[in-house]
Amino acid sequence: MTNKIRKPLTLQMLLFELRNITGNPYVHLFGIVMPILMSYIIIRGVTMEVTDPALLCTISTSVFLGMGVVIPMAIALMGYAATRAQEMEKGIPERLELFGIRSSVTLCNRIAAELIFILIVFILYFVYGGLFFELESPKVSGAVIYTVSMLALTIILLCIAHGVASFLKKFGPTYCVVMILYFAFMLFSGMMGLSYDNMPSGIQFVAKLLPTTYLNKDIYTIWVGESCRFAPMIQSYLLWAVIAGILLIATAEIKQKYRKSL
Repeated sequence: MTNKIRKPLTLQMLLFELRNITGNPYVHLFGIVMPILMSYIIIRGVTMEVTDPALLCTISTSVFLGMGVVIPMAIALMGYAATRAQEMEKGIPERLELFGIRSSVTLCNRIAAELIFILIVFILYFVYGGLFFELESPKVSGAVIYTVSMLALTIILLCIAHGVASFLKKFGPTYCVVMILYFAFMLFSGMMGLSYDNMPSGIQFVAKLLPTTYLNKDIYTIWVGESCRFAPMIQSYLLWAVIAGILLIATAEIKQKYRKSL
């Protein structure tokens, strides 16, 4: 039985993590309700006086796709960090390890559960978008790149959330840090009123380091299959993947040193 539990992915752990996700109120509020409301308010406000159907479709699609970035940020970053911090306070990871369930196994199953859940949320999000807005149909390549980009962002943010929560171990400080990251991502990505093109050069430099910036300002171009410079976007993903990896390694090292000191 112990060998089964130590597998990277198990059905029992996957279902356990899915229940954790669906039972988290932050996920439903910030990851589902908020992007739907924000996209509706922004699109209706921006297109209120637009009469050209083609322009209306372009604006609606661009805003709708960009607002989709909120979903992985809310679910993977804020939602998981809150859950993980509460588990750390209650000593749940230590109890699971007593039954042979290591932290790495928990993280692998959580990543798989998050990806499944986020795919379902995006399906619902696009069903809502198709019902309420005139959205432009994507090229196959654009749809694939959009999906892969969102899933990759989900994994990176989840690892960052895991590292922050494992390091701080308290709900209050953890939630404060991820909330700051959440709004910083939104602000520097041009999703809070100030677009990338209107930012001062210093802020643009910071914005270029964020994957969410490219998912907000370039995603329409990618969606319709037009040419786009992918190098900066890929570099930003690699940068944050390295940051996430460093966080995970650092927290693992701290945990090992703590065990040896006992």
